[in-house]
This record gives sequence, structure tokens and C-alpha cells, in this order.
Amino acid sequence: MNDSKCIRSEPWHVLCKVIKQEGECAAGHKVGDEVLFTVNGIKGNLCISALYSVLPKVFAMMFNANFPWLDDQCKAIHACPDPYNPVVLELSRVEPEQ
Repeated sequence: MNDSKCIRSEPWHVLCKVIKQEGECAAGHKVGDEVLFTVNGIKGNLCISALYSVLPKVFAMMFNANFPWLDDQCKAIHACPDPYNPVVLELSRVEPEQ
């Protein structure tokens, strides 16, 4: 829905937080780890496999894409592509720091 408080004309920052991790993640991601995506770069560490898989969703959220299947346009869930040691990420649209 375009009337969501998280759909607007200005870009967002996107906070990526590890909310679940199973097995032995080779990159060492742990629940609670955070990465902040801004229009200028990335603050934090994310393995290359998770980064490549999550970037399309991050940029879509950053630049106000509407996801009709989400009940809350402010948050989305993403899983890394490692089927043996999955890391689940929560993506949140956040206000840029002033």
C-alpha cells in the first residue's frame, strides 16, 4: 500500500540485523549483528554471499519500493543462500542520521 508510513519520496537507510543463525556460519555472523546500508555505503560486516543476495532488496527498500506481500512496509525478512548454515536477516527502513 502506498499510504504506508515507510513509503515516501526521500531515500531511507536500511538496517540489516541478524535475527536467526543456525549451524556454523563461516563468516561468524551471530544473532544481534547489525549492518547499516546508506546511500553512501555500508557500515558493518556482511559475508559476500549474504551481501550479494540481499542487495536487491536493500536498494528496493532504500528507494521506496512497495512490496504488496508485506503487511508492514517498514520491515522485511531475508535469508542468506547457505542452506546448511542459514542466517536470517531482518531489514528495517530507518531515518537517515541528520
